[in-house]
Amino acid sequence: MLKEIVFASSVILISQVSAVDCDCGSVDISKRPKDAPVISEVNRDIDWYARMLHGTSRPYPHSFSFIEDQGNWYTPFNKAGMLAPYDIRNWHK
Repeated sequence: MLKEIVFASSVILISQVSAVDCDCGSVDISKRPKDAPVISEVNRDIDWYARMLHGTSRPYPHSFSFIEDQGNWYTPFNKAGMLAPYDIRNWHK
């Protein structure tokens, strides 16, 4: 009986929470703020390419052609990931 009461209470609480109109800091989260910073250029110098292509060799895999479209946003491809045996690009050696 207690399980049914807890479940029913949870369902009611969740439905009430999801029905609330969320106004996060008075910002319309579906629109970019007018004064938000804008990326105007991407600097892909030799160090950037060396980091992005770390652990690969020429000819570079075609699957890495995405880096030409990579902007200044976060990417996991230029950071060390898991340790061996999953470290196929030798970031941790």
